[in-house]
Formats: sequence, C-alpha cells, structure tokens
Amino acid sequence: MKLNYRRTVFVGLAFMSICAFWQVYDNIIPLILKYTFHVDDTLTGVVMAMDNILALVMLPMFGKFSDRTRTAIGRRMPYILGGTIGALLFMFLLPLAERTENLALFFIGLALVLISMATYRSPAVALMPDVTPKPLRSQGNAVINLMGAVGGMLMLAAMQFLLPGAKEGETYRPNYLPIFIVLGVCMAVCVALLFWKINEPKCVAEMEAESAGLEEEPEPEKNAGTGEKLKGPQLRSLLLILASVALWFMGYNAVTSGFSRYATQELNGSFSMILMVCTAAAIVSYLPVGWVAARIGRKKTILLGVLMLGCSFAAAAFFHAVTPFLYVFFILAGMGWAFINVNSYPMVVELSSGSDVGRYTGYYYTVSMTAQIITPVFSGFLMGHVGYRTLFPYAAFFVFASFVTMLFVRHGDARPEAKKGLEAFDVDD
Repeated sequence: MKLNYRRTVFVGLAFMSICAFWQVYDNIIPLILKYTFHVDDTLTGVVMAMDNILALVMLPMFGKFSDRTRTAIGRRMPYILGGTIGALLFMFLLPLAERTENLALFFIGLALVLISMATYRSPAVALMPDVTPKPLRSQGNAVINLMGAVGGMLMLAAMQFLLPGAKEGETYRPNYLPIFIVLGVCMAVCVALLFWKINEPKCVAEMEAESAGLEEEPEPEKNAGTGEKLKGPQLRSLLLILASVALWFMGYNAVTSGFSRYATQELNGSFSMILMVCTAAAIVSYLPVGWVAARIGRKKTILLGVLMLGCSFAAAAFFHAVTPFLYVFFILAGMGWAFINVNSYPMVVELSSGSDVGRYTGYYYTVSMTAQIITPVFSGFLMGHVGYRTLFPYAAFFVFASFVTMLFVRHGDARPEAKKGLEAFDVDD
C-alpha cells in the first residue's frame, strides 16, 4: 500500500491556507498591538490568547458538526469553503483599523476573522484521515504539514520583503496592507484549487476501497464507532498523548507568539529571516520524518523531535545577537518540530474510528488551544515584568516536560506490517 501523494498534496492546500494565515497573525498582530495601539506585553499575550479561547469552543464543535454533515460536496468541504470566504472578507478590516488607529474596529475585525478561521480548521485537518488509510497517516500528515510549512514560508518571505525596518523599535509603523493582500490571494488560490481538484465523496470512497483488505489487531476496549468512550490502556495513552501535546505547545507557541517582539527588542535583527530558516528546515524534514516514523514508530520519532526542539530553545537563550550559530539552532528547532508535528495528530486519530475522526481532531485541538490560551499570557507576563530573556528558558522547560509524559504512552503508534527476529518481542510501544 502506498500513499496517494497527488491527492494528499491537494488535500493539504486547505492546511496551507490556514498556516499562511497564522504565520501573519502570530507575527503581525503583536507588532500592531505594541507599536500602533501601545498595548503592553502582558495584555498583548492576553489578546494573542483570545483566538485560542474561541478555538477551544469552536474547533471541537465544528469537528463534530462536520462528522454529521452530508452534502453533495462532502462532509468537510462546505466548512472549508465557507470559513475561507468569511476570513477573506473580514481580514482587510485589520490593516484599515491599524492605519486609522481605530482600536474598536481592529478588535471587531479580529473577532470576525478568527470566528471564520475556527469554523473550518478542524474540518480541514480531518479531511486528510478521511481520505488516507490508517497505516499511511503519518506519511499523509507529513505531506499536510509540508504544505502548511510552505504556506508559512511564503508569508515569511512576503514579510521579509514588504516589512523593512523591523528593528526600529518604537517608531516601527510600516504599511501592513500589502501583507494582507498577499495573504488573501494565497488563501483564495489554495482553497479554489482544493475545491477544483478534490471530489471529497469520491476520495473517501477510494480510501474505503483501499482499506477494505487491511487486517487490524483486535482491540476490544477501543471505540469502534459506537459512541462509547475509550477504556483502560487506550484511554491512558490518549490522555498522555494529549498532555504531551499541551506541554510542547506551551513551549513552542510561547516562541511563535513572542519572537517578533523578542527579536526587535533583544536581537536587534529581523525576525522573519530567522523564522524562514526554521520553516525551511521543517519543510525539508517533513517527508523524511514520515518515512522515519514508518521505520521506528511514531512515539520514538516524537521523542527524538522533543529533544531537538528543547535543546534548541535552551541554546537560543544564550544569544544576544543574530549570529550563524543562532541559525543553526533554529534549523534544529524546525527539524524537531517536524518530528513532533507529523506524528502527534495521527497518534490521536489512530485511537478513533472512521465515524468520529472529527471528534478526535477536536480533542487534539482542544488541548493544543488550551495550551495556547495559557502560554501567551504567562510568557508575555514574564517578558514584560521579568525580562525578554525569559522567553527561551520558559519554552525549553515545557518542551522537556513533554518528553516525560510521552515516555509513558503505549498506544496510538503505527502498526508495523511485520517484525522479524528479536523485534518481534518488542512490545514497549
């Protein structure tokens, strides 16, 4: 059995549009709050957590809604199309509000665009497992994340060329409209191509035909789509996976939501080039990571990624300027995040059945969003009241903590097709 790369790439266009948006959101919104509306770092952290509070409610809800939806264009596609159109309409209120220094309009526009994005994120992510057999989901998720990284990279490149003078401190007030125009075009093209190339009901039927001959290990305690909750070892593993997801997002999101301010304040350099290098490393790693996971398992691959990410954040705390060595550690961080991100979501949905993938997608996003509600506030408070130098030690602590919880996970790994020799006695995972 082989992954249908062509189909998966087109499915990944939805995630590409999402990641393009969040790259702009994570880097531009804090700058607008700080330099246009003069909001302090603690309150900026609160604002940056608002989207995650919204997502905490809406992502599981729309994941379930899409599970139950039946239309001629599929379960997920109506939400992807509707959410994208809403986001495109409302996002241009943000640069308008920034130019006119209208804080009320800015928050209205922000709320509307975040609601639009939240309506389709879970359905967009759930589309990949809908059309991909279970043994291939790590490879499929690698392709999806690669597409998302490309979207983020495109927007970082746009910011690098269209936002000069990021190191000018308090006087930093560039024109953000060109960035939002590029973002809007990127999102529109991605979703238009997805709708054109992917017939969702047909792709789901093809996946079911491909999966018809698969034999799965009997798991009597596992939810078989009857609506029953997981019990025993599977439930413990699910909770440990979700705890690990929360912890590494506590660390990772602290950096992504605070780095544009950190770089302008502490490194006296452009944040976009450093993040581009990090994203490029992730892009190069995504496909090989899928293959690595197929060889050694998802759990071991994630643990390796956690070590890379945690060590990179710990090392970054010692830099006071942009140097070649700082780029090396951000390359390692990008690779580590790829090792983690490719495999964590498939481990969660491995414990689901085909009828409730959207619900388990909602679980994944509930815990990741909860972490991302808490961490911008805490890390923002520390940056504002203790010092910007707290950012990377804070991030490293939570990433290393996720290593401990992940060690005790026993389920959700990819089922090996066959084991030979002494490997046949390895039941640790």
